[in-house]
Amino acid sequence: MVQAYTQETGQSGGAPQRTGSRFDRLRDRLRHSRGIWRRGLLLAAFAILLALVMIFHADIPNRVGNLGSLLETFLPWLGVFLPVLLVLGLVRRSASALVALVLPVAVWLNLFGGLMFSDKSGGDGDLTVVTHNVNADNSDPVATAKDVAASGAQVVALEELSAKAVPTYTKALAGTYRYHAVQGTVGVWSKYPLSGTKPVDIKMGWTRALRTTVSAPSGEVAVYVAHLPSVRVKFNAGFTAGQRDASADALGEAIRDEPLDKVILLGDLNGTMNDRSLAPVTSQMRSAQGAAGDGFGFSWPASFPMARIDQIMVRGVNPVSAWTLQQTGSDHLPLAASVAL
Repeated sequence: MVQAYTQETGQSGGAPQRTGSRFDRLRDRLRHSRGIWRRGLLLAAFAILLALVMIFHADIPNRVGNLGSLLETFLPWLGVFLPVLLVLGLVRRSASALVALVLPVAVWLNLFGGLMFSDKSGGDGDLTVVTHNVNADNSDPVATAKDVAASGAQVVALEELSAKAVPTYTKALAGTYRYHAVQGTVGVWSKYPLSGTKPVDIKMGWTRALRTTVSAPSGEVAVYVAHLPSVRVKFNAGFTAGQRDASADALGEAIRDEPLDKVILLGDLNGTMNDRSLAPVTSQMRSAQGAAGDGFGFSWPASFPMARIDQIMVRGVNPVSAWTLQQTGSDHLPLAASVAL
């Protein structure tokens, strides 16, 4: 027995024998290398905080500077922190930071993965619509009108029309669109007859919204065109959106009382679908981009789009596809959608 033991140990040549799987050895190494868990605790804490902000964004109060709405306007951009945290975690060789990063990554993918990584387009619909804030200071309205008409849309809604520019747009679009109606600073041009056109009071003191009926071959549809008040970010007042929110309430009431089943809303709402202050509208309607678009479809500012504050929303019709058009002379990008009536 003694001789057998001596021979067995001799075979190892005096070196320690390695036993167990690679996983076991890695586990033991991690268990004894406590430094990689102790490093980067601040990074781990920030990752968890980031996840909590995304999970509970709807609970962040608006009482102070409309902070909740401001966050929700740019909510997708919180994802920019994810690769930064990944790189910092690797540089610090922090297991704690890398493990904690899994949580905000999972939350962000749950919120926006469907928009980023899936094309929900379903082909052509019965009606193609376009909305565009043309910018009152647009230096070349003729070119903008031609760009919009080239989209092939049957219905085009324009916002921020100055009184001086309306005749220019009307003339430039007359060859493509036989019917049109303008109320205040918003207008609609259509290849199909319009009827029942009237202004919509959104509590601004002047007209920035209208309602009309488009008699398309596949049936009548109520079309709303709206330009809600602008919002500002001020250091001393935060996200000033009170007038915009009041107008959203009024627009929501008008859409709620709409007698037609098929409704399309086109316009610059100065807010995203995530912004809780637009709930009077968004709770009743579907986003064409969210239902049938590819990606976020950011529309503003045109030079470097960061938010989708222009919207195409529907009720009683099915979005088939949605997309953004090329930049014009405006600071907004035009948006298009095809719907099935």
